[in-house]
Amino acid sequence: MFWDINIHEMTLFLQTLSCLDNVSEMYPFFYRPTDLSLQDQWGLSTPEKHYTQMKELVSNLYISVNKSYSVCPSYPPAVIVPNCIDDETLKKVAKFRQGGRFPVLCYYHRKNGMVIMRSSQPLTGANRKRCKEDELLLQAVIEDSDKGFIIDTRSSQQVHQARMTGGGFESKSFYNCWKRLHRQMERFESLIKLVEACSDESHNVDRWLSKLENSKWLSHVQTALSTAGLLAECVERDGHSALVHGYEGTDCSLLICTLAQLIMDPFCRTLEGFLALLEREWVQAGHPFQQRCAHAAYSHARFQQESPVFLLLLDCVWQLWRQFPLALGFSEALLLRLANEVYASDYGTFLCNNDQERCALGVKDRTHCLFRALLRPAERDYYSNPLYEPTELAIWPSVHPQSLQLWRGELQPFIIADSDT
Repeated sequence: MFWDINIHEMTLFLQTLSCLDNVSEMYPFFYRPTDLSLQDQWGLSTPEKHYTQMKELVSNLYISVNKSYSVCPSYPPAVIVPNCIDDETLKKVAKFRQGGRFPVLCYYHRKNGMVIMRSSQPLTGANRKRCKEDELLLQAVIEDSDKGFIIDTRSSQQVHQARMTGGGFESKSFYNCWKRLHRQMERFESLIKLVEACSDESHNVDRWLSKLENSKWLSHVQTALSTAGLLAECVERDGHSALVHGYEGTDCSLLICTLAQLIMDPFCRTLEGFLALLEREWVQAGHPFQQRCAHAAYSHARFQQESPVFLLLLDCVWQLWRQFPLALGFSEALLLRLANEVYASDYGTFLCNNDQERCALGVKDRTHCLFRALLRPAERDYYSNPLYEPTELAIWPSVHPQSLQLWRGELQPFIIADSDT
């Protein structure tokens, strides 16, 4: 009988089914809701459209063509850089940055014209190798400004250790107009310690608090919000452009840039703007969802490359939502839905590790886009914040321990008229 089945074996069986080696055999390739068509546009926007919107505000931008993903395999076919940097220069910069992830523009601040760039670490190595093309690119970002800020999501010690393995940092000698700030984001692999703390039935408060502290989850939330606040201060309050990177530029860099844009940009706080932000900063920018979310976030069975960094983002957004209940145009239900979808989805949005893989497997042609589905009238109404009052002001999160809470929301099933969903 069903209740005689070993729960552990059932869990492993379900995890195996949800972690197929062949992406093309996953359920999104077979999901066909009646109110969506594969002929529809797959995403909300494209880098080219984003560039066109920015071009109306600032003239000194250029859209670089990453044809056939030959310059950087994890970037989309088009990225935005200063217009004085041509493709040949970018190829040299890409060879100087880990994984080819050269500095690209991800945000233009309308209030003062400052920008946020993101990249991977420079490959200076133990010999302090330099790249004049990289220096030229970063100098072009700040132009006549007195300085820019480099926010490195590693500690000073980690940065110097990285040099011994071929990585490194931007030397003050060669990047004299840039000030480097270190804000260490510790690597975290799983939610299992937090889940174990929440599952403790001993009703012992001291034991619960000890387990919660040992999980370090709220410390990660605090660090992420604090670092994003620092980035926003550099751009919004101090009026300086900034570059964000750590090691690979596919995880914490995206996390910090996303949160900073939520803090500063009113459009990113709308339902449609938030989904467009996720698409631009995570899906298009090359966050390796397939590697990071191979198993459930709280699973003991996980690969070395797994990490619930996207869930950390959603938790940080929830903290913003709780502290500023009128300033965000979407509800907690949307964050919970996204937390569920990133691990088990009917849609192809979170499949693969980058745009190149999605194109190779036909994800955009053979699956439906989650973000477009969430903007259908019925779902849009469900996931909108009825208390929303737009504000042009930045929302500055408090990161004091008493201001941060453990996210306890539960995903509720959502049923719309379409019987196939």
